[in-house]
Amino acid sequence: MFLSFSIPYEPILFGIEINMHLILEYLAFIIGFQYYRFLRKRGSDLISSTNRLSIIIGAIFGALFLSRFIAFLENPVLHYNQGWLSILNNKTIMGGLFGGLLGVELIKKYIGEKKSSGDLFTLPIIVGLIIGRLGCFLAGTNEFTYGIVTNSFLGMYLGDEYLRHPIALYEIVFLFLLFGFIKYLIKKNTLENGMLFKIFMISYFVFRFCIEYLKPNSFLVLGLSTIQYLCIICMFYYTKTIKSILSFK
Repeated sequence: MFLSFSIPYEPILFGIEINMHLILEYLAFIIGFQYYRFLRKRGSDLISSTNRLSIIIGAIFGALFLSRFIAFLENPVLHYNQGWLSILNNKTIMGGLFGGLLGVELIKKYIGEKKSSGDLFTLPIIVGLIIGRLGCFLAGTNEFTYGIVTNSFLGMYLGDEYLRHPIALYEIVFLFLLFGFIKYLIKKNTLENGMLFKIFMISYFVFRFCIEYLKPNSFLVLGLSTIQYLCIICMFYYTKTIKSILSFK
């Protein structure tokens, strides 16, 4: 007999309502970090432990700042009216990823580290994203990670009376495919150091640019959401890499 549950999924344990989205968010960080430690111990890290720690700190602070700033820009009027607590609590993984990237680059410039540092984080980030998106799916319409109303056979009831695109599930499927592709590239071992992370960022940001059209965004500038503008900025940042990939060099 299959276990049935409704979305949003907030089980009761010992009389306490469990926030599955929050629990899975914490698990995403814990499991992702442990996976990173496993990969670092198993492989050979070209960056010293001291510099690696500095890089992680730079990534954390960059992610903390930009994840909240981009979340605020998704609908600045709404978030401003909700107050500072809402601004501090709202965050987006897109801002976190790009902010972490900028934080790392600033720290590396400061400490004089020239080697690429992203490859070791790539698979752990994907695993963390998969776990986090599962939490988003279970949260349904309680979190702004649901899709627009649809008559498609893919539509699901996510907390209201409408069939909606389960875009968190779409993203999970995409991330599993991307994980497999990155593992394949690692096995081939033909790419220069740092390219795996660049491929991940380009692939994920292109996917998120497209999937934004399935979200009920209400704050648009020239027909694009804040996340889509961030995706465009990321593509400009990786222009050289994209040209290299397209030219097969």
